[in-house]
Amino acid sequence: MKYMKIKLILALSLFVFSCNNINNSKEEFQYERVKEDKTVVQNNSVSNIITLNSNDQMKFDKKVIKVNSNQKVTLTLNHTGRFPVSSMGHNFVLLKKDIDINEYALSAAGARNSEYIPEGDNELAYTKMLGGGESDTITFDSPEPGTYVFICSFPGHYQLMMGEFIVK
Repeated sequence: MKYMKIKLILALSLFVFSCNNINNSKEEFQYERVKEDKTVVQNNSVSNIITLNSNDQMKFDKKVIKVNSNQKVTLTLNHTGRFPVSSMGHNFVLLKKDIDINEYALSAAGARNSEYIPEGDNELAYTKMLGGGESDTITFDSPEPGTYVFICSFPGHYQLMMGEFIVK
């Protein structure tokens, strides 16, 4: 029993001293905590000038976008995160009606050379793929009245980064 206590004390001492051996010459990565705003804003207004923000948590700041029909729509997508386009790229893709989102996303995942926009004409409008700190603005004609789906087509993002585009 006496030897067991000595071994335990030695093991704990070794553990404590080894944890204190910090090499200050190495670069350290620091994390910054960001307070998430959980305020829900109910906005039923219709505007054809839209600012949509995306972040490193794979979220758009809007789940519903409402526009007027038969008018030009100007949409600015901002990537407010920090990660590069290669690891956390975001775009805005407005899909035509009745497009199977899962099939589209699967096709998009294989379209790396075209910024994850697959061949075909399934999109009404889309931005370029953005990395952290980048923005892109597009202008397009609003489609006929109805409800459409918008997504981010970067592989694996569409399930979290999806919303409704309502044309009145």
